[in-house]
Amino acid sequence: MSSTHEGGKSRARTDLLIGIQNAVQQSWEEHKVFDAEPESEPPAPGEKFFGSFPYPYMNGLLHLGHAFSLSKLEFGAAYHRLRGSNVLLPFAFHCTGMPIKASADKLAREIERYGNPPVFTVAEENSSAEVVDDCQVAVLPDKFKSKKSKAAAKSGVQKFQWEIMKSFNLSDEDIARFQDPYHWMTYFPRLAKDHLKDFGLGCDWRRSFVTTDMNPFYDSFVRWQMRKLKKLGKIVKDMRYTIYSPLDGQPCADHDRATGEGVQPQEYVLIKMEVLTPFSPKLKALEGRNVYLAAATLRPETMYGQTNCWVLPDGKYGAFEINDTDVFIMTERAALNLAYQHLSRVPEKPTCLAQLSGSDLIGMRLRSPLAFSGPIYALPMLTILTDKGTGIVTSVPSDSPDDFMALQDLVTKPALRAKYGVKDEWVLPFKVIPIINIPEFGDKSAEKVCFDLKIKSQNDKEKLAEAKRMTYLKGFTDGTMIVGEYSGRRVQEAKPLIRKKLLDEATAVLYSEPEKKVMSRSGDECVVALTDQWYITYGEDEWKQKAVQCLENMNTFSAESRNGFEHTLGWLNQWACSRSFGLGTRIPWDEQFLVESLSDSTLYMAYYTIAHYLQNGNMYGKEISSIRPEQMTDDVWDYVFCGGSAPKSDIPSALLCKMKQEFEYWYPLDIRVSGKDLIQNHLTFSIYNHTALLPEHHWPRGFRCNGHLMLNSEKMSKSTGNFLTLEQAIAEYSSDATRFALADAGDGMDDANFVTETAESAVLRLTKELAWMEETIDSESSLRSGPPSTFADCVFENEINIAVKETEKSYDAFMFRDALKSGFYDLQLARDEYRLFCKMAGMNRDLLWRFMDVQTRLITPICPHYAEHVWQKLLRKDGFVIKAGWPVAGTTDPTLRFANKYLQDTIVFMRKLLQTRESGSKKPKKGAAPPPSEGNKLTVGLIYVNEHYYGWKAQCLKVLQSNFDSQSCSFTPDEEINEALRNCFIGQEEDFRQVQKLCMPFIKLKKIETRNLGPHALNLKLPFGEIDVLEQNVELIRRQLGLDHIEVLSASDEAALAKAGTHVSVLNKTLPSPGEPIAIFMSRQEFEVQK
Repeated sequence: MSSTHEGGKSRARTDLLIGIQNAVQQSWEEHKVFDAEPESEPPAPGEKFFGSFPYPYMNGLLHLGHAFSLSKLEFGAAYHRLRGSNVLLPFAFHCTGMPIKASADKLAREIERYGNPPVFTVAEENSSAEVVDDCQVAVLPDKFKSKKSKAAAKSGVQKFQWEIMKSFNLSDEDIARFQDPYHWMTYFPRLAKDHLKDFGLGCDWRRSFVTTDMNPFYDSFVRWQMRKLKKLGKIVKDMRYTIYSPLDGQPCADHDRATGEGVQPQEYVLIKMEVLTPFSPKLKALEGRNVYLAAATLRPETMYGQTNCWVLPDGKYGAFEINDTDVFIMTERAALNLAYQHLSRVPEKPTCLAQLSGSDLIGMRLRSPLAFSGPIYALPMLTILTDKGTGIVTSVPSDSPDDFMALQDLVTKPALRAKYGVKDEWVLPFKVIPIINIPEFGDKSAEKVCFDLKIKSQNDKEKLAEAKRMTYLKGFTDGTMIVGEYSGRRVQEAKPLIRKKLLDEATAVLYSEPEKKVMSRSGDECVVALTDQWYITYGEDEWKQKAVQCLENMNTFSAESRNGFEHTLGWLNQWACSRSFGLGTRIPWDEQFLVESLSDSTLYMAYYTIAHYLQNGNMYGKEISSIRPEQMTDDVWDYVFCGGSAPKSDIPSALLCKMKQEFEYWYPLDIRVSGKDLIQNHLTFSIYNHTALLPEHHWPRGFRCNGHLMLNSEKMSKSTGNFLTLEQAIAEYSSDATRFALADAGDGMDDANFVTETAESAVLRLTKELAWMEETIDSESSLRSGPPSTFADCVFENEINIAVKETEKSYDAFMFRDALKSGFYDLQLARDEYRLFCKMAGMNRDLLWRFMDVQTRLITPICPHYAEHVWQKLLRKDGFVIKAGWPVAGTTDPTLRFANKYLQDTIVFMRKLLQTRESGSKKPKKGAAPPPSEGNKLTVGLIYVNEHYYGWKAQCLKVLQSNFDSQSCSFTPDEEINEALRNCFIGQEEDFRQVQKLCMPFIKLKKIETRNLGPHALNLKLPFGEIDVLEQNVELIRRQLGLDHIEVLSASDEAALAKAGTHVSVLNKTLPSPGEPIAIFMSRQEFEVQK
């Protein structure tokens, strides 16, 4: 599909908004409206607002996903600025870590191999290539709605770095410069800053910076942070299992990964199942060695119940040299992991002495540790996954449903044994060995649950998964060992003891692998390595308690977000903070290593508060300022951020004091806005670092997380073309229409949806509103003057007051879709209804001017350029609307809103009724009288009202009144209300059940009205005078129905009933009741006769 405004569609409206946007941004720039300066006194609650957003990575262009998360902070900050708070919203650019260096090196390799500019052959383009991070690829502006075929989408994104750089509209000469990773850091941050300015971000750009040692001030800040953590004992050097990239030769943290973010090492116990002699011909070369089938297990306590082991018949295995004497048979993938865990004769390089298939292993005689059975045998299992564990699986049919069914298949199916050459003596003598007693399941839990679930074979995957779910956790928590030296002990007590026994006796070793597949940004599959490096001791008990305390006092804006933080605090442990490859700051005491990208980004919100003093407005820290990088010693940083004593420094003491005061003015951080994927690392790390390094009164106050952004209900993906950069969106729709659609996309933790039709609609809505305001202002002299006086005036004024209060609640809660609804959509509806109301009498000038003022302020955080234009150019107001103050709301009247809804519903009901009457009179049945003449046309309406409830409705209200607690504003349970109905006179009716069916919907309605309106909704009449409301709006009703004459009458007035004439039967059949008037229509001639 082509761009939205192609194909003959005019861009005039969009160009109008972009013109406004450019003019407003120029004015903001000239007046430095977003430069934040502290006041001389510490701020009282609500007087300042400091929010931040995780700085984005600078290996490409910002896209709508960035803009969506950022918009939550931008809208919130703009709201607080509008209210009069002193707002600081800074922004920086992340360059630490692997992505830039990996991309630069990849580009250099391509130029070296293919020339400059490179010439890629068709065969090379179609061949397998290095993995490309999908977050880096750009898409041409006119392609964001296109879709590739499924096959094309599955084939991946552009494979060559040169092609990716081409997609950024760079020349060949420019692309070659990106072989230098530091060139990326001079190009993309500046471009991002320009795009964010176009977006209208209310940022103090003086405080911006790039990370890494390219900025000497930020480099000094990170070095101080790391030294301080180490001094506090929070950084240690240790041997730990970590996700590792063999190609990069270093640990691969979350932000270094193309796929597999959040994946952790999974530890197994590797059981050494000795292969007994004589060896098969395939293993002859291994004679004289200790050969083991190496089986990975998470349940070492079950090894007493082994009856055999399992192999995949067509699986690929190898015999790998572990040391001079031992050989492990396993998959190559498992051997590679072991080689990085100091379990290979040649470190980091597994040596395969023999290649084997699973069928080569079937029938091997084994001696397995703890097994009660004598030699056991390797047998075929068809469901083994070779991308998990080692491809060798221990068999404990007493407690594993999979093992039980696989063994049963071999026992009961001679043909299956024959197919894989399994001899009877390898299978039939082996019986299930009870080892653990589990309440409800006994001592053969697998056998029982398989029988209960009627599982037929090892291929019944869904039922087997359910069987494991039922037994595994219960076995660990409630199970008791009934064999071995730990017999009588709970499984959870015995498990670590048995694990230790196996390791101490050297009959097992520890083995780790990634929980799931992890690919590095350099394109290789990661392993788990046992590395000696620097770790931050997250999870340490005392530190963890402080982090928990910090979280308890924070606003997380949703229960789901809080649960995510609590879960992360529960499992997070030591974190590798050093790297040997990439960009960043050197570990100050061990400069062979760099600080990794998730460890230099945990406290930098504090750096924002003084960055402009250090960098003099230059994001690279290269401008001459009053301070030199080398002057920022640890003592200086401690003094500014940690309440340390005044340092010995040649920095002027007045300047030092000013920096300290500025930090203490802005801190603590009021809110940090982020995607939910950062809860498991960056955001939780930030909590930890704040609690370690800063006093409690400077701990963060709030973290708000959101889901990812879809585009038109599909995942945003550059590889499929369903993608928009921020630059493209602004050019396509304007900044304000883009922001409008982002606000409308959603606010929760679920994935939100940017709808391009909403952005297009916003262009239309905003420009039409500008036109209406211009017309209204031009026709000011024709408007009615004076204070609000009519019912329509009062309703409109009430809706404005409600909009102010509801929108305030939504902005306070950072729920921007709701703010957009109440502050724009609902106000628009109220204005349109008011115009319709006042068609004849005219609209009130003061009310319209208030409406324009209020609507402009309410939409300011979301559409600030549009609002600024209205404020200054149309309403001729002084100053900037972004700092104009929140509109003052008068007292809201829910009863008036209820009365207006009653009026509107009554008009709709009567219109439908009139249409039915008219269509009935126009289509007489066969043989009936001809249609009425013009003189008999329905032109008169009589509206009969009964303002009091009677009969069963009155009784229902009395029951509700007696079952309502005014203190808690709640009703007693439905069972008690139903019992009260039975005990009143309604319960004495012969047709009680029939009456009860009528009561229930009425009671439900009244409960809702009570929640919305208060206890007076339970009165025996409505909280407003129905006759008064209808009589005040007779002219509106008459005009809406197209009648000549309308009368509002009381159904309890005999004289009024007489006016109905022969139609009185309608009233007798269906009596009017509060909220449900009855209308009778007749011709003028008939009405005159009745009179």
